[in-house]
Amino acid sequence: MSAKYRRILLKLSGEALMGDRNFGIDPMIVQTIALEVAEIVRDGVEVAIVVGGGNIFRGMQGAAAGMDRATADYIGMIATVMNALTLQDALEHLEYPVETRVMTAIAMQEVAEPYIRRRAMSHLENKRVVIFGAGSGNPFFTTDTTAALRGAEIDAEVIFKATRVDGIYDSDPKQNPNAKRHHNLTYDYVLSHNLKVMDTTAFTMCQENNIPLIVFDLGVPGNIRRAVMGESIGTYVGGNCEIN
Repeated sequence: MSAKYRRILLKLSGEALMGDRNFGIDPMIVQTIALEVAEIVRDGVEVAIVVGGGNIFRGMQGAAAGMDRATADYIGMIATVMNALTLQDALEHLEYPVETRVMTAIAMQEVAEPYIRRRAMSHLENKRVVIFGAGSGNPFFTTDTTAALRGAEIDAEVIFKATRVDGIYDSDPKQNPNAKRHHNLTYDYVLSHNLKVMDTTAFTMCQENNIPLIVFDLGVPGNIRRAVMGESIGTYVGGNCEIN
């Protein structure tokens, strides 16, 4: 099978790296993600990744506890760089290593490259995995918004949001056992029904730049490649599709 998408942006939450832990990074989970990313790179897919930092520090929680919101968000951005470097190390220490670059929106020249769009595009064209750290470099914005922003900047054909649930539901499946999973949705439907899989800014940016979004369960082995190959998994969100 040939890949359906040539260039993708994969959005990983920080929580996805925890596994069954309550905090931090599970090395086995990171290894599994690295192996799945390496597989699609070998298929010829150009891969960019945006990773969150919620497994280490969440800016919103810090602000709720009384911290200055901007300061809390900057700490959260630094946490995403820790995750990005962890992913880079895992990819470059596989049996068949994958060349990787971490690019940050906040200058950390000793450990990562500064984010420069043209350089990021060059890395992708040379089949290097590019991991974007430090969010957008601005407080008050989520890493979901960063994923939409970077996806638009690098001309990604699709954004994959790999989560702990297998798609978008009409209500919280953890609280409602009868919650219904949607297979296809339009951005207008998501925004009008306030479905909170990504924040409104991120959804709007995807809609304005006509970038489809696929939400799927990262915990199912092989799901990243299935999504890249165009198999129907999770929930597809796009401009023109039948709602079901």
